[in-house]
Amino acid sequence: MIGPLVAAHGAAFGYEGRAVVSGVDLAVRAGDRVAVAGPNGGGKTTLFRGLLGLIPPQAGRVERETARVGYVPQHEELDAVYPLTAYEIVSFGALGRFTGKNRWWRAMPRAEREKASACLADVGLEHAARTQYADLSGGQRQRVLIARALMTDPAVLFLDEPTSGVDARAAASIGGLLTRISEERGVAVVMVGHQLDALRAFARRALWVADGGVLVGDAAELLAPEALARLMSGAGAPAAGGRAS
Repeated sequence: MIGPLVAAHGAAFGYEGRAVVSGVDLAVRAGDRVAVAGPNGGGKTTLFRGLLGLIPPQAGRVERETARVGYVPQHEELDAVYPLTAYEIVSFGALGRFTGKNRWWRAMPRAEREKASACLADVGLEHAARTQYADLSGGQRQRVLIARALMTDPAVLFLDEPTSGVDARAAASIGGLLTRISEERGVAVVMVGHQLDALRAFARRALWVADGGVLVGDAAELLAPEALARLMSGAGAPAAGGRAS
């Protein structure tokens, strides 16, 4: 695709008629790596949900040129004590392709089984295919969920705080994994996070969401410590701004 995979034009997002974030202009293209950051309660999750399509825009418009969207939610609803292996969880990502005349409880086609193994290998967990999900570390669980999303062959991958609950080393490892996936597959990645060092290392562009608006800039500049200090103090960041294209 030559044009944007996802584009927002003067969009506003919120709930029950109240805009939380407004004036969003953004274009996400193949291979983009976009970080979404900001203070707690600043609206970054609302912006993320709007771009993903979980909530409609209250103003402006959002255009999506692909249905191939992968999603890793912030809080995994799967109970970690449920007796499922890493491989079985990744396999769930294929259910939408063979439910219907084939029931979900029947064995997956061989091609899908092979693909699930390949997706686990892509995230470096082929050795853990038969390991119970409950026995994996926090970082490994996140990799399993990323592999599950890869089963959908996404053109754009949305991740809501995939580094939540993991240490700095695991967060950096997840960022490196997503960078490699984006570069090798041409997948656009949009990630919300709060570990700013990991976001800065991962992303090309960053969105700082605060006070009902969005500041757009080069990730290395916008998320630099000195720029963040100005943002947190309300002074702004001179290296950021403008339309995300």
